[in-house]
Amino acid sequence: MTEAETEVIKTQKRRRDPEKTREAILEVSAKMLATDGPEGLSVSKVAQIVGVNRGTAYHHFQTREQLLNATMDWVSEKLYRETFGDINLHEEESVLGSRARQVAENLAKFAMEYPEYGRVWLVSMLNSDSPEKDPYWSRYKALMDYFVQSDMAEPGVDGEVHAMLMVVGAILWPIWMRASKCSDAQRRSLEKRFTNEVLRFNLNGTLRKDKFIDIDLLTSKAK
Repeated sequence: MTEAETEVIKTQKRRRDPEKTREAILEVSAKMLATDGPEGLSVSKVAQIVGVNRGTAYHHFQTREQLLNATMDWVSEKLYRETFGDINLHEEESVLGSRARQVAENLAKFAMEYPEYGRVWLVSMLNSDSPEKDPYWSRYKALMDYFVQSDMAEPGVDGEVHAMLMVVGAILWPIWMRASKCSDAQRRSLEKRFTNEVLRFNLNGTLRKDKFIDIDLLTSKAK
């Protein structure tokens, strides 16, 4: 089967599955936002790249503004799912504590694999009049607030400032290191470097070491 025939089959499947079509449109829209900005986004252009007719695309998003807002929400939700997975805010502290490394690793991995989505999310937050309503940020800050009020944290930690440092740092790290030009192995190394430094930083400033013995050992072995 030729590449052209494969693409035709994929397009036909998307047309028969509205949800997959919508997902494909949002994915392309997010990448376009990262490279061209909001002013370069259009429903018809996205439809052309996805491989669906304009009528199908306009069925999902009647205006450019609808597509823009839906894309911002889609990116935030993707960041949310990839970072937190099934972590429950109301888990016992001991369970949440054991996942501190998991959250740090998930965030670093997402930022490294999808740097364009990180840029879209960050720009969206900077331009928002109500950043506290963003699903990802509200979730991350809620977890951080829960953490700093528990006996797992050193006293006096500012949850909002700390959450901002962690999220923005993770998003900027792959951009700063030009990760898009690196090999897969190099990107994995950058991901581990960031995760380990975040944990080392936390263990010497925000986390009570007696509550995170396993993380302390893991971080030491990684050096």
